Parts: sequence; C-alpha cells; structure tokens
Amino acid sequence: MKGLFNLGPVFGYFFRKNDPNRTSNFNLRTMHFINKLSMAMFLVGFLVLLYRWFLR
Repeated sequence: MKGLFNLGPVFGYFFRKNDPNRTSNFNLRTMHFINKLSMAMFLVGFLVLLYRWFLR
C-alpha cells in the first residue's frame, strides 16, 4: 500500500534533464509534451475536486 502513493517518479518525469545519448525527434518530443500536459491537467482537476469536496 505504501508504494501505491509514491509520486516521486511522476515529479521526476517533469523535471528530468535531457539524455545526450538518446536520439530525439519531433514525434518523441511531441509525445512527451502531451504526456506532461495531460498529467498536469489531471492533477489540476484532482485538486479542484478535492477543493470542492472538503472546503465547501
């Protein structure tokens, strides 16, 4: 149960450095941007739900 709420890899995905050994192209950069955007939108929506449930 402890590993279920481990958010370290999620935040590591947002703030990691570029690997110079990995090739990069437009499709890969676009995929990572969309993944980051969708995770950020999910977290914002989740915070809004928490606000509505607990503070209203």
